[in-house]
Amino acid sequence: MGLFLGFLSHDLAIDLGSANTVVAIPGRGVVLDEPSVVAVRQRGTHREVVAVGATAKEMLGRTPESITAVRPVRGGVIVDYEVAEAMLRFFIARVAGRRSLVRPRILVCVPFGVTEEQQRAARECARAAGGREVRLVYGPVAAALGAALPVEDPSGTFLCVVGAGTTEAAVLSMGAVVASRTTGAAGDAMDQALVAWLQRTHNVLVGDLSAEAIKLEVGCALEPDSPRAFVVRGRDLAAGIPRQITVTSDDARDALGPVLGQLAEAVRQTLAETPPELAADIVDAGLVVAGGGSLLWGLDAWLRQTTGLAVVRAPEPLHAVALGAASAIEEPSVLGRVAF
Repeated sequence: MGLFLGFLSHDLAIDLGSANTVVAIPGRGVVLDEPSVVAVRQRGTHREVVAVGATAKEMLGRTPESITAVRPVRGGVIVDYEVAEAMLRFFIARVAGRRSLVRPRILVCVPFGVTEEQQRAARECARAAGGREVRLVYGPVAAALGAALPVEDPSGTFLCVVGAGTTEAAVLSMGAVVASRTTGAAGDAMDQALVAWLQRTHNVLVGDLSAEAIKLEVGCALEPDSPRAFVVRGRDLAAGIPRQITVTSDDARDALGPVLGQLAEAVRQTLAETPPELAADIVDAGLVVAGGGSLLWGLDAWLRQTTGLAVVRAPEPLHAVALGAASAIEEPSVLGRVAF
């Protein structure tokens, strides 16, 4: 399969995430960032797409029985091929519009360690959604490129991408993954930990969107400089009526503790599996965190305390993967080494 030739052919880099799908175009940057959610109406054996992206996300937990809000990507891999294809077709059409005279060539980011079957599903889905030529790149490699790290050097580069479905800790050298650990201790797990904490301590059930709001407002890995509080509404499981609860930053930190512990363990295990020469490089260079989950308040400082490494956040953590993939498309020599 030939290398991509650049912007004139409307090449696209797609970070197909569990929470959001990000599309970047070489030379232009990020052109789309939408929730990876599709609202589907069931009509007998046929499923009809009602809404895609942000509009569909607003329907989570609020739809009638005939409509379901579906997240077709979990842990960075496609779990509902039909819905994922419809979602990608919608996003690609929005980006390409009527300007494109040819179908775009697409570079899709996938987690390291995906099976051949999962790779094939990603390729076929992107092709069926409108791609003329589809190649893949591992997410940690793309994120490192997006963070302008020396990925192709023979030295060790340590990266931790905290996404929604998974966290990937990876050591890279010469454009390849040398050691890696993947854990479910990521954004979705943080949301579920908050749901479980409210149910355990207050006997109140909240939905996924409310849990995400708690995480964004008062979620933290370390005690913040000034305590924060957030009011959330849920259903009292004993009385069956709506109830209002105030969640503090201390509450959120306690709830998120087990998830953060698993995340730190993945970082430690990755470092333990790294060859000594590269580990020595990492001690000097430190750890770079990226992904939406890396925006959790105090996570970088907490990892610094926990691992003893210097920890910095990538310049554009939410878009590092897609931007890195787009930058690879612009450099054929780089693309030839990192894409498959």
